[in-house]
Amino acid sequence: SMGLAPIVVKTIFRTLREIAAEGTTVLLVEQNARAALRLASRAYVLDTGAITAEGPSEALLRDPRLLASYLGTE
Repeated sequence: SMGLAPIVVKTIFRTLREIAAEGTTVLLVEQNARAALRLASRAYVLDTGAITAEGPSEALLRDPRLLASYLGTE
């Protein structure tokens, strides 16, 4: 989503949510961690090519390490 107009990003994420709701598996690679975790049911966090965290997205959204490193405060 980097570099895209906000309205385009909203449309893309809405479409991805609809596709996933229909039962299709979606593999999403996204630098906007908060948006990706809100969409995904499961996530893997990569840092310089290595998996540094994985699990249910809801849990990762509450993980103190990820909050500090990738998500900031809301």
